[in-house]
Amino acid sequence: MPVEIKVGPPVLTINQGTQFMVTDERGEIDGASEQGVFGGDTRLVSYYALYVNGAPWTLLTSGTVQYYASRIELTNPALATDLGDLPAQQIGLSVRRRVTHGIHEDLDLISYAEEPVHVQLEIALRSDFADIFEVRSHKFVRRGNTQSRWHDERCELKTTYVNGDFHRGVVFQLVDFDSKPQFANGRVVFDIALHRGQLWHTCACYHLDDGSGVRSTAQLCLRNNENSHDELGTLQSEWKSRATRLSSGNEDVYRAFAQSVEDVGALRMHEQDLARNVWVPAAGVPWYVALFGRDSLIASLQNMMVSAPFARGALQRLAEYQASAIDDWRDAEPGKILHELRVGELAHVHKVPHTPYYGTADATILYLIVLHETWKWTGDQSLLREHVDTAKRCLEWVDQFGDFDSDGFQEYRTRSSNGYENMGWKDSVDGVMYPDGSQVRQPKALVELQGYAFDARLRMAEVFDALDEPNRAGEQRAVAARLRERFEEAYWCEDIGFYAFGLDPNKQPIKSLASNVGHCLWAGLLRPDRAERVVRRFLEPDFWTGWGIRTLSALHPAFNPYSYHRGSVWPHDNALIAHGFKRYGYADECSRVARDIFEAASCFAGYRLPELYAGLSRQPGTFPVQYLGANIPQAWAAGSIFQLLQAILGLRGNAPEHHLYVHPTLPHWLPDLQLIGLAVAGTRLTIKFWREGQRSRWEVLQQEGGPEIKVIEEPWIPWPSA
Repeated sequence: MPVEIKVGPPVLTINQGTQFMVTDERGEIDGASEQGVFGGDTRLVSYYALYVNGAPWTLLTSGTVQYYASRIELTNPALATDLGDLPAQQIGLSVRRRVTHGIHEDLDLISYAEEPVHVQLEIALRSDFADIFEVRSHKFVRRGNTQSRWHDERCELKTTYVNGDFHRGVVFQLVDFDSKPQFANGRVVFDIALHRGQLWHTCACYHLDDGSGVRSTAQLCLRNNENSHDELGTLQSEWKSRATRLSSGNEDVYRAFAQSVEDVGALRMHEQDLARNVWVPAAGVPWYVALFGRDSLIASLQNMMVSAPFARGALQRLAEYQASAIDDWRDAEPGKILHELRVGELAHVHKVPHTPYYGTADATILYLIVLHETWKWTGDQSLLREHVDTAKRCLEWVDQFGDFDSDGFQEYRTRSSNGYENMGWKDSVDGVMYPDGSQVRQPKALVELQGYAFDARLRMAEVFDALDEPNRAGEQRAVAARLRERFEEAYWCEDIGFYAFGLDPNKQPIKSLASNVGHCLWAGLLRPDRAERVVRRFLEPDFWTGWGIRTLSALHPAFNPYSYHRGSVWPHDNALIAHGFKRYGYADECSRVARDIFEAASCFAGYRLPELYAGLSRQPGTFPVQYLGANIPQAWAAGSIFQLLQAILGLRGNAPEHHLYVHPTLPHWLPDLQLIGLAVAGTRLTIKFWREGQRSRWEVLQQEGGPEIKVIEEPWIPWPSA
């Protein structure tokens, strides 16, 4: 019987909203690492360690029990004490943590020694108040002043940081203790005497000042309240009760789906809530706990079959930050949708332009796609009326600033002195290169931007038809038709049998083989005969790993399977590509990619897909290799599971006409599937799909609430005309 291998980062991450804690498996924080307690884009605790009589505890086991809770079990090493030598493993220390509005920690000791024991439990912690960008880059510049003070009467260590009008702080308070703490040599010290079987307890509360006020943790002591239910659990339960549920005989699919629903809810930024059921997820933990444009919109697209109203939060919040003027420092232009909003010290003192920063070429176009898709699943005409002005400003940006040289293609360039070199989804500084490996300079017209723009225009034509604006609708269709024709002329490269990665500053094709072309399959832009060549090319060994499709061909001189964008595998990228395969009629190829991602998910701890993993080829006895520093959980990695299933089932909402289209092509590894509570136009459907011989069958088992939905089997094809 083969040994099951689970891959995962050697850290424990718990989070709630914009507050999160990353420790090693011992539950401690290495001061030289990227770990810590974070809030307001600041590392509020940069070092944490537990000692017994000055020696480190021995780890037994640890893990996260909820996305916001962890547990660590430790025991003592062999010690010399004032009562004599204490053998190893005589005392157990249990550490239980929960992130609420701060962090609550329960520490419980128990003695199994035959004789009385006398030990000191020591807690060491420090704060560097580093900005999140500094933590990630490992370049920390101290600008302000830090002060720490121990209050003996309140049993708390208060540490504050001030730089002008920027401030952060943390109060580490001990409560409900069985022996009073002292403070000496930079450590909180408890003097503890125990008889065999005797318990000792204390609570530690981290009250976090993240710049928006002190977030005081609730008194959630588990000693007398082991089964307490808090607001976080309630909100998560509400999210899961509204989300589509899935059952299947394929355990990997079932578990990956359930974990992805859990992860999306775990990323909820409560500080960004617009209403109880209108909220926005963070892009990922630990690096992207912030409002993002591209990530929020793609995650919203992926969640349509799980909860279409989920997109309302992103549409509303991003509209509020839509740029209204040119601001070179922030790469802002009228109508543009933001890339990233930060509130840390570097943003506060204008060392970085993220207040917010608008350096993205795709978020503004994706906003239009998400608005249309949300309407198609909810049928809510008021949503269109609410956001039509935002959408019109987005289109004005697409026409004027997205195509600043008026050649009909979307391109980008930065004007900010601290702006991004690359503004597509591959936004690393070395993410766009020529076939010889040299870097392409700005401006760049990436291939996927043309696909997004084509798709967005045809979708907005439907929106304008629905809003009784036929002239605008006709204009968008005409522009889309011209784009389709000119795209084939400019981007197809017969000598490589593939579309260009993009156009360089001289409008010459960048003939590097990259996964971005697959996004144009999803958008329906590619000519069908050439689309077939693209599909076949993606499944050749230099692209296809067996764990998914690489971002860059392994034959490219710049290929590096361990890099961020030069040959790694991204689940969300693969989901878009697989969806494109299905759209063009390549169901088997779609299922092949989906199988890769689901089997990769089964190898990761808890079936939780990371942001990306290494682009190494799958061989017998191997497993996917996680990218060092990948965000886990990550919104569009979790959402890729939903999009892959949507592709296999061929699901498309048409709520305005009370229709749901299906086109199931279940592969042999997924012989049955049932969706429970799939929402279309407010009606919740239960649909059973199963494989019968070589055919896929389906049956609607139940409809409840809302209008009657007519389910129609019909394939999703490229836009037949523009």
